[in-house]
Amino acid sequence: MMNVMNGEELARAYWQDFGEPMLRERFPDQADRIACGLVGEGSECFGFDDETSQDHDFGVGFSLWLTDEDERVIGGELRRCYGDLPALYRGYHKKVCQVGGAQRCGVQRSSDFYRHLIGRADTPRTLKDWRPIPESALALATNGWVFSDPLGQFSRIRTGLLAYYPEDLRKKKLAARIGAMARAGQYNYPRMIARGERVAALLALAQFIEAACAAVYLLNRRYMPFFKWAHRGLRELPLLPEVALLLDALARRPEEDQASDLIEAVCLLVRDQLRQQGLIQTKESFLMVAAVELQVSIQDETLRAEDVFAL
Repeated sequence: MMNVMNGEELARAYWQDFGEPMLRERFPDQADRIACGLVGEGSECFGFDDETSQDHDFGVGFSLWLTDEDERVIGGELRRCYGDLPALYRGYHKKVCQVGGAQRCGVQRSSDFYRHLIGRADTPRTLKDWRPIPESALALATNGWVFSDPLGQFSRIRTGLLAYYPEDLRKKKLAARIGAMARAGQYNYPRMIARGERVAALLALAQFIEAACAAVYLLNRRYMPFFKWAHRGLRELPLLPEVALLLDALARRPEEDQASDLIEAVCLLVRDQLRQQGLIQTKESFLMVAAVELQVSIQDETLRAEDVFAL
């Protein structure tokens, strides 16, 4: 019976058994300049892969990230050598590197990797630089594992992104998310239920769940991934992992009397964490009060003047 391995274990072993020896033998002058790892698109890069993940776009492989200079010198030959690595390893086929126009493994420039995901080749420096980057793209650019980076160029940008948003922008995003929790979950959901508007109630509930997930990631200073992994990732966050259980219960019983109690429990946990981080002082349970307080604490005048719900 084949030994089942997750994507990270598989990529690391393939790198150690074949990738690193290939670099040392074929590219001795550049081996200490090339970064290698498993980062970016695909559930395996989040460590969320399972048997279901293996029905598409799954296989063995890793990425090799080059400087622009090394791409010019060895890029073509390195791609040929990567292509010559074993097509079958421990029972798994080699990944197709290009999926949907995105390069998920193989050889690429570090600058191209970051430009594809976040729209720029280096770490954002100003609020204007940070603002348009989707949070899910930042999650992709900072997930996974770097197996080796002797030159440090790839990791330097990664470290800058992991340092997280400027605090004013985190506050703005938090204000919008907790405001949405108040509007969708605390205010509109029970009213739609009372009116018998079940579809509208479920839409409000979905908005509340998304906003709650986003708020918990922001409180943890972590980037929220694409929606299908947002709830899965909550369980592994150091702050408020219990919200994942409450949201799961809410999704299972959206029309029961307990739903409003579950919504309120999530809101109180978020409010208390906001207070613990010194972001708000209010003890009001209705999160719209906290959202306004958080908004007015923003130092940047442009962000502070925006609508509280603006992301």
